[in-house]
Amino acid sequence: MDRVVYDRMAAHDSTHWWYRARRDVLQSYLQRYGALPGDARILEIGCGTGHNLPMLARFGAVEAIEIDPAARAIASERLGRPVGDAPLPELPGVERGAYDLIAVLDVVEHIADDVAALKAMGECLKPGGKILIAVPAHPWMWSAHDVVNHHHRRYTKASLRAAIAEAGLRPEKLGWLNSLLFPLAAAGRLAGKLTGRQDSDDSPPPGLVNALFERIFRLERHLVGRVPLTPGISLVTLAVPA
Repeated sequence: MDRVVYDRMAAHDSTHWWYRARRDVLQSYLQRYGALPGDARILEIGCGTGHNLPMLARFGAVEAIEIDPAARAIASERLGRPVGDAPLPELPGVERGAYDLIAVLDVVEHIADDVAALKAMGECLKPGGKILIAVPAHPWMWSAHDVVNHHHRRYTKASLRAAIAEAGLRPEKLGWLNSLLFPLAAAGRLAGKLTGRQDSDDSPPPGLVNALFERIFRLERHLVGRVPLTPGISLVTLAVPA
């Protein structure tokens, strides 16, 4: 990702509606479907500034990997111990057969060989382990945001299923995420394409709008996995060995 993306993450990951609400939605999703043991060993790959680590720590002992040095330093401070730097897709030096849960939250789309990355993650799971995957959806929504974030792709349900299957895994509870705000996001992307004015700035909107978006997105914690949501900005699943 461009340096500016990490800088914005560091500045806004505790206040931006998307970060705050998504953590709550994913926590509910894991509580409902993770079925993790009480002493779960958890690894977040591509943890950025470490803003998801406290949420994941509610489910077990957390370790993390981040390849960007500045973001890794912030994440290490938040975690209270060093964060690793093993790159995808190979994950050199990462213990195989060791983790009950691996979290890759808006990470897989950054990897050129997503199948190899998913396969390596699968090798790092304990028997019965799972990979929590969240990725951006809808290739037609490609914009300047994807460019500045160094994305290789946006996924459809079919393309995500195919990548997971090719890696020797199977998706569980695959569904949409951030559906309630999708019409607004889709309208914005279409308007940007029509006018040629695509903005990569993901700073928070004004306070009242930020609070409203957070409240709307957070409502999905009651819905995700329980009912089929309409198309959303992202996809989420738990991948398990096939």
